[in-house]
Amino acid sequence: MLPFKLDMDRIELDAWGAPEDIGATTLEGPMQVSGKLLFGTLETAVSGGLYAATKGKYRVVYAFHEHATLLDGQVALTDETTGQTVIYGPGDSWIIAKGTPVIWDVRSPSIRKSYIAAMADL
Repeated sequence: MLPFKLDMDRIELDAWGAPEDIGATTLEGPMQVSGKLLFGTLETAVSGGLYAATKGKYRVVYAFHEHATLLDGQVALTDETTGQTVIYGPGDSWIIAKGTPVIWDVRSPSIRKSYIAAMADL
């Protein structure tokens, strides 16, 4: 079991670079992203861990299905397919389908989420 609680100590994450280093396009920045894979690998059907980003905006087309819960900060996610924007704060969760184009608007100095990613087509 991997617990993620809003009041737990935050472990150090690995620097992953700019949004471009994870297949995204920076729209407002500069931004930095970081994370730690805690379950599975990038090659397995299911993986998960922690992800963080600094303030700014980027666009990404999801390469996997994701369920995530925001642990810190505030982010607005816009589904470019529908135009719907939802603002998330600590404790809020979302599901994003593989192939969905999403604009991430990190409105706080940084955000941190826990996530699980599934590569398989549904």
